[in-house]
Parts: sequence; C-alpha cells; structure tokens
Amino acid sequence: MSIERRNFPQFFITAPAPCPYLPGRVERKIFTHLIGHDAAQLNSQLSQGGFRRSQNIAYRPACDGCTSCVSVRVRVDSFIWTRAFKRTLLRNRDITGESIRAKATAEQYSLFRAYIDSRHGDGGMVDMTVLDFSAMVDDSFVNSRIVEYRLASPTGGRGPLVAAVLTDRLDDGLSMIYSFYEPELASRGLGTFMILDHIQRAQRFGLPYLYLGYWVDGSPKMSYKAKFRPQERLTPDGWTVTTS
Repeated sequence: MSIERRNFPQFFITAPAPCPYLPGRVERKIFTHLIGHDAAQLNSQLSQGGFRRSQNIAYRPACDGCTSCVSVRVRVDSFIWTRAFKRTLLRNRDITGESIRAKATAEQYSLFRAYIDSRHGDGGMVDMTVLDFSAMVDDSFVNSRIVEYRLASPTGGRGPLVAAVLTDRLDDGLSMIYSFYEPELASRGLGTFMILDHIQRAQRFGLPYLYLGYWVDGSPKMSYKAKFRPQERLTPDGWTVTTS
C-alpha cells in the first residue's frame, strides 16, 4: 500500500510590534509561506480561515488579549444595493476596469506613490520604493490579477489610470489584497467604487464571496467595511452573517 505524502505548511509567530490600527496596543501575527504548486489552494484554504496574503506570505493576527481584527467577506448574491452605492456607480460611469496580469508598471507605481503620499503619509508603506512595489505585485505563486481602472478617453484611446487593485481569485470568491487611487479624485468615492465593481465581478464569475480583509472594531481606518451588507464575519463559531 502506498502512502500519499503531503507538505503541510509550517507556521511562525512574529515579534511584538506597535498595532497600526489601535493606539497603545501591540500586535503579533502568525504566518506561513505561500510557495510551490500548492500555493493557490493553500491561499484559498487559509483565506477561508481568516488569513490575508502579502506577497508570498499568508498571515493573521495572533495578539494576546485582543480580538479586534475580524475577517469579513461580503455575500455577493444578496448584496444590498443602497441608493448611495447606486450613486457611486453612476458618478463613475465614465470609468472602465480591466483585469490584467499581475505585473507592476511605472504608471501603477506613480499612482501608488501619489496615493500613499496623500492619504497614508504616516503609514507603513510610505518608504516603499519601486522595487518594493514590484515585489508586492509580482512576487506571487497564487492566482492573482491587477484590475486597472481608467477614465474614458475623448479620443477613444487608452485613458489615464485613476485606480487599481491587486486581487486574488480564490475557490469561493475574490480577495481584494490592496487598492489605491488618484487622490485628486477622492470625491468620486473610488475606494467604494472598486469594491462595488468587484462585487459585480464575483457575481459574474458565480463566486459567492468578496473578501475584504480585516474589519477592526474601534479603528476609523476600517469602519468603511461595515457598510457592505450583508457580510459574514469570522467568529470563534465560524463565519456568521451580520447585517449591522
């Protein structure tokens, strides 16, 4: 009788570091590497268990005495299209999105740099070079794409890039890894628009979920995620539907 051998992931714990979401708290993460031919399947399984991907790493919080970071995913089949969401789509009807191979470009980095400098000048990504950005986009063994959003061109050609998002295709949904947009067009609600567009993309693919990462109770940075309903939040009892 032959015995099938499987390579199980090895997990590690990071050293304590200041929490980027809740002042005065300390974070730790459990993580593993996403490499090899099983990386895509492992990425799906770990995402369903509350992990997030960053390059070739899958991680989730493992903080002592704190459970504020909660994985959330939107149920796209029953998504509630509020008037505000419909207005956001209408406001951006002159923008088209194209899913392309996850390969960093100078145009993407220029937009990313403008976004970080304007919106997150004190964040952890402020020192990212073009090589760092390329590693974030290119270094992946999973099924990942970049969706580029461009304004319609009056001449019918290729319009300017105004937003982009790195997205993973999972077994049961899409996972938005990182998005950025033109800060001078903030009044358009481009962050919300990209999420709404991905809800529609997941619907077209026949996938039940859109993964949005972590909602952090008490963090203004993450409060926007609660408005996409109904959504499921990962609790000790598993994924639980919430409409609040």
